[in-house]
Amino acid sequence: MQERRYQARLIRLIKKAYPGALVLKNDPNYIQGIPDILVLYGNRWGALEVKQSLRAKRRPNQDYYIDLMSQMSFAAYICPENEDEVLDALQSALRINRAPRFPKSK
Repeated sequence: MQERRYQARLIRLIKKAYPGALVLKNDPNYIQGIPDILVLYGNRWGALEVKQSLRAKRRPNQDYYIDLMSQMSFAAYICPENEDEVLDALQSALRINRAPRFPKSK
């Protein structure tokens, strides 16, 4: 699956799992390396850098911003191979008491 298509599917999945959340797609040309998606939920947030696969090349500054934003709240690389694990970690970071169930990847 192309990264662009995966990212669009992931955004729909998160919006469905967290009604009322703001799921923002960041402009890759604004700050090089900022994660692709920002999820705002209540007074918590998480950032996701979308990759096509675990082997996909990381761009300059991506590791820096993932590390920095992880110290602030939550940030991670996400791809189809680690989707369930990362979405579970995001759910934990957002401290959601009622556990929404993400549909399993196909």
